[in-house]
Amino acid sequence: MTRLLRESDVHQLVTIRDALHAVEASFIEQARGTGVNQPRRRVRQPHGILHLMGAALVERGYWGFKAYTTTREGARFTVNLYDLRSGALLAIIEADRLGQLRTGAASGVATKYLARPDAAVLALFGAGYQAETQLEAIAQVRPLREVRVFSRTPERREAFAARMRERLGVAVHAVASPEAALDGADIITTITNARDPLFDGRLIPAGAHINAAGSNAAIRAELDHHAIRRADAIFVDDVQQARFESGDLVQAYQRNALAWERVRQLADVVAGLTHGRPSPDAITLFESQGIALWDVALAALVYERACEQGVGQEVAFGN
Repeated sequence: MTRLLRESDVHQLVTIRDALHAVEASFIEQARGTGVNQPRRRVRQPHGILHLMGAALVERGYWGFKAYTTTREGARFTVNLYDLRSGALLAIIEADRLGQLRTGAASGVATKYLARPDAAVLALFGAGYQAETQLEAIAQVRPLREVRVFSRTPERREAFAARMRERLGVAVHAVASPEAALDGADIITTITNARDPLFDGRLIPAGAHINAAGSNAAIRAELDHHAIRRADAIFVDDVQQARFESGDLVQAYQRNALAWERVRQLADVVAGLTHGRPSPDAITLFESQGIALWDVALAALVYERACEQGVGQEVAFGN
């Protein structure tokens, strides 16, 4: 039987803390070679784009893919989860919330391993749906003293700050400029749809850690070449995918501000195979394009919880 799980089921079954554990475990499998990731592929047509990305977690016994469409009417996400040995289709999961959780969790994992242990001030660029789990995940791994949120729309950043302040009990303030957000920040997270850099990279404080999570297209860049050049250690979720999707890195490479040999996979840090932060004053950068390994890892947990709790609809599908 195949289990159908809706957005409301995902909300009920897993939290940001669960997503952090699932994504962290997927990084470890990736480093071991038992986590196999297929970079995103896109099918373009006049009305929109079909995005496809697949992965296998051999140790967990699952594989699957995420498919989503983006059109003028919005985005629609699903994950198909399969049993690794039999190939049976275990679940079809609506995956908007799942994607929000896993994207935020990845920045949380990166912050856990790359930010200074005493990091307490977060500059957050972006005040949309995805920014919520970015903040929630980072708050799980560092004791945030202050969060400064900037977006181009004053009303959105003010509403976001009020909402997250109440939700997390953390001092979240809307600020009127990128400079005000960056001043003294220990952690910088970008989660926008900007095509052009959000700030002057020369303003990044020494010792900061950066999560760049908004750009997954070569024509879009949240960070300028100064930011990339100043980064002492650069990590990505998948090097192959980053070479054609990370607008921040692709554009820096085109301006001779980056050698790809500097770019390493975060998975190796999480698994203890390499060092992360070189020194307290170093600037570290995690470029997050979003990979299918995270989707499969969290989908597996959602499926297991659903089976335990009897959540979702079971249907006969295939043999």
